[in-house]
Amino acid sequence: MSEYSDTSIPEPLVFAPAHQAAQQLFVLLHDNAADPAQLELLKKNLMKAFPQAVLVLPYGPLRSEEAVHHWFDQTELSEYNYIGRVERALPDLIRYVQEVQAHFELTGEATALAGFGQGATIALEASLAQPDLAGRVLAFSGCYARMPTEAPPATTLHLLHGENDPIVPSSVMQSVHNQLAGLGGDSTLDIASSVGHELHEALVKQAVYRLQTCVPLRSWKDALSELQSRMASDQPASSVPPGTTLH
Repeated sequence: MSEYSDTSIPEPLVFAPAHQAAQQLFVLLHDNAADPAQLELLKKNLMKAFPQAVLVLPYGPLRSEEAVHHWFDQTELSEYNYIGRVERALPDLIRYVQEVQAHFELTGEATALAGFGQGATIALEASLAQPDLAGRVLAFSGCYARMPTEAPPATTLHLLHGENDPIVPSSVMQSVHNQLAGLGGDSTLDIASSVGHELHEALVKQAVYRLQTCVPLRSWKDALSELQSRMASDQPASSVPPGTTLH
């Protein structure tokens, strides 16, 4: 028996630029048994760093009590049904993100999914299930539902984790990062010392830094291809801007 109520889910929180068209979209996904208020620190930092962006904070589609929302059924959740429940949650989330993109006339390349805990899990899995959904994923204290066997071709993944996370050990994230590298994926991994399963300020600031400085691997490959082409034709090539971080 499900313990979830039939009460309606609140409308997503939307923060959009007041006097200009949005240039970027951030979709922020809270952890299990929480609501968007959990992401206040992340929301504030993103709004400050990217004033031209629209931020959308949806509520998990299941609710067991006030301010306790879930992305998928937690009743008798186990290692045997976990993957299936995550997968069943993806189509609705993907469809919603696409609707928001269409409304604000933004592409997947201009979209970033950011999630904490189970919100990070569905963000990672959604970008894998729908390769053009997001150009970036910020995964705080969360992991894939299972070890990935492929990497999203058009998404840069920023994995941000606490060294002392008791729910998803940091060693697991190191293994995931290594796996993605072996699959040719584009990912970064930042582990904060003395931090547990929390949306810590150090990780939030590092996420903003990654967004502002990391050139997506696909862009670097395109630039390298252009450079090789210009060299072959003996034409001058444009230089990489100073201070740019490439990975």
